[in-house]
Amino acid sequence: MKIYTKTGDKGTTALFGGTRVPKHHLRIESYGTVDELNSYIGLIKDQQMNNTVKEDLVKIQSDLFTLGAMLATPPEKETLKNGKERLNIPKINESSIEFLENKMDEMNEELPPMTHFILPGGHQTVSFCHIARCVCRRSERLTVALSEEEVIHDTILMYLNRLSDYLFVLARKLTKDLQAEEIKWVPEKL
Repeated sequence: MKIYTKTGDKGTTALFGGTRVPKHHLRIESYGTVDELNSYIGLIKDQQMNNTVKEDLVKIQSDLFTLGAMLATPPEKETLKNGKERLNIPKINESSIEFLENKMDEMNEELPPMTHFILPGGHQTVSFCHIARCVCRRSERLTVALSEEEVIHDTILMYLNRLSDYLFVLARKLTKDLQAEEIKWVPEKL
């Protein structure tokens, strides 16, 4: 399989189903940002941490590929002419979201209660989590904008929202595991 096709040389790309759109199309921006997020999660996964978290991050990366494929498929192209689904893969669903919620609950059991906002940083791995969280929020904003123009699955927005929360909790958990300092944001007095 060749990586280059030359079909995008004039600034368009194909969605699943063949529809060509400009590369700046909101649908492309949405799943492109999911791809960027997936790369940051790969960077987090490559850091020193326990294998359970690494396995969870591999699952999340796989879920993000699925989510990207869902975003790359316009609603009118989701089914083939014979009625079969174009994407013959499990979709992001309630159990995908519950996975993130359960993992957050497990991590939160080990963490002290939050009493302040927390400044990103304290350790390189923690900083990577915060960068991924911000990219996830951007992806969510773009996908919300797309949902105002076109139909998308509700579970996509729910998953992105929950994933940004997961990345925040993971940052706190890794701060504890790495014995880094969690810096509370305390506004300066006037």
